[in-house]
Amino acid sequence: MTILIGIDEAGRGPVIGPMVMCAFAIDAEKEQNLVNLEVKDSKLIPPPQRAILYDKLTENYKFAIKVVEAKQVDDALNDPELNLNWLEALTSADICNELIKELNTDDIKIILDCPSTNIEAYRDYFKNKLENKNVQVIAEHKADFNYPVVSAASIIAKVTRDRAIWHLKREHNVDFGSGYPSDPKTKVFLEQNFDKYNFFRKTWAAYKNVVKKATQKSLGEY
Repeated sequence: MTILIGIDEAGRGPVIGPMVMCAFAIDAEKEQNLVNLEVKDSKLIPPPQRAILYDKLTENYKFAIKVVEAKQVDDALNDPELNLNWLEALTSADICNELIKELNTDDIKIILDCPSTNIEAYRDYFKNKLENKNVQVIAEHKADFNYPVVSAASIIAKVTRDRAIWHLKREHNVDFGSGYPSDPKTKVFLEQNFDKYNFFRKTWAAYKNVVKKATQKSLGEY
């Protein structure tokens, strides 16, 4: 019996907070169950419905997640051998290895939502990090839209990321918006607080530009 594993992320682009990766497993013959639940790309589902689906998916199926904190993202991007795509592939392989050990079978098909323009290179890099080389690996753009098993992973990753952001706001008693550089609330918060918190991704252009602007302003005061 073939097991499908879908892999997706949430929080790849924000300047604040973690990136979350999820690997979700289901028997191929039961994938219709996901269709019946109306599982689809998390971006197409309202937050209340995402929360309901999250509970159903996590209670009834096997999955693995990894929360990559902002500093871990920065550390990876400061490594000359890594970039954001390789970090995503490496993290995906880590959680896949964890999940495959639980499944205890070689009849596995892995479907990746590929962030890279070079799909073949991304797939090969990912597969090279797998402990089990016998599994089939498919990498595609828009896999979270085209494959229910990847959509399920995207829902779990998105809800996990949203909850992590909620906890950050509560812990520090702040409201920085969504954490994405395009969000006006995030932009203002970053400009006013870039040197006060440890949840910024300091390798992001949005962060570097704010630091550069603040430095130039300080030098201009002399």
